[in-house]
Amino acid sequence: MPTGPTPPHEKAETLAWLRRISGDLATATTGRLEESLPWYAEMPPGRRSAVGLVAQAGISAFIQWYDDPGAQPWIAADIFAAAPRELLRSVSLTQTLQLIRVTVEVTEERVAGRAEDLRESMLLYSREVAFAAADVYARAAEARGLWDARLEALVVDSILTGEADEELPSRIAALGWHGHGEVSVLVGTTPPQFDVDQLRRLARKLGIDVLIGVQGLRLVVVIGRADADEDAETLAFVEIARRLEPGFGPGHLVLGPAVPALVDASQSARAALAGFAVAKAWRHAPRPVEADDLLPERALAGDPLAKATLVERIYRPLLAHSTDLVATLWSYLDNGRSLEATARELFVHPNTVRYRLKRVSDVIGWDATGPREALILQTALVLGSIGTDVTRRRPAPPRRG
Repeated sequence: MPTGPTPPHEKAETLAWLRRISGDLATATTGRLEESLPWYAEMPPGRRSAVGLVAQAGISAFIQWYDDPGAQPWIAADIFAAAPRELLRSVSLTQTLQLIRVTVEVTEERVAGRAEDLRESMLLYSREVAFAAADVYARAAEARGLWDARLEALVVDSILTGEADEELPSRIAALGWHGHGEVSVLVGTTPPQFDVDQLRRLARKLGIDVLIGVQGLRLVVVIGRADADEDAETLAFVEIARRLEPGFGPGHLVLGPAVPALVDASQSARAALAGFAVAKAWRHAPRPVEADDLLPERALAGDPLAKATLVERIYRPLLAHSTDLVATLWSYLDNGRSLEATARELFVHPNTVRYRLKRVSDVIGWDATGPREALILQTALVLGSIGTDVTRRRPAPPRRG
């Protein structure tokens, strides 16, 4: 049954008694923590001391609260002010509630039978402290989430602009990036109702790391793939992009080429952004589409990386292998991909043209018989021819003395 208020003189005596035994309560609480909580006994001495300060602050705050229950909002929160900031990172909310329970148990044992309303006050106070602990940890988590979001946006922006500095690796580590293998950048549109947590859950299910940057209508995802074991299945980046595709808005989705590590991701980002800017020029572009499949459009738009890639990966390898392959490819493309017309122009048998085209495919990996790849190869031939020594401005001859 509920009891009436404690007479003032009895409450004053109880308060005086509580103040006298507060030191003993703190000592007994510390001993009980070591006995009942294994994780507390395994803590370094400095952290155990900090936990002891929190327990002592809780007992002192209870005495103040018992004296003036109206002070409960700030007294309960004040307990955790005694804890150093690093303690919040090393002690979980569950462990904090265990600390509160042990402290309340010890105090209840000592005050049992002392005053009628004291035990009820202890239960009410412990509830307030538990709520205060939850609030402290919630605020810390919210602050950490906001900090992580700002840091992630800074890292993604550094990758997109290519303005990486010596602090980038430490910022990446602070975000919990675990990948140490190849990286690729995926660029698409931001959906109207973007759920970043859903995209992160999908990434965790795929076993990959992601950095997510929202830049207005553009959504950028940096994909990290850890070095896999020999027996583990490794998804290709294009397959990862297909599985992440539902998290993007409508429109084109462009995947940059793979690079060795996250610090090199700006190379993949440049290609993906350039491809995203011109993807609409390919009427039947797949979703997702690789940035290297948009090399002709990127080159026509003036992308120097696309021009260099076409020359380095197509024109120069063919020229170094055989001038006959270059001549055959030129003729085949100029003659509308007709074997017979090419053979007549080169005065060879059509089977010879077939053989040379197969050699072209073997050397550079692109097949000239397909319409899309033919466009890529013809663009490479044009760019390569423009950049040859014949068409470049020759240096002025040295002056004669």
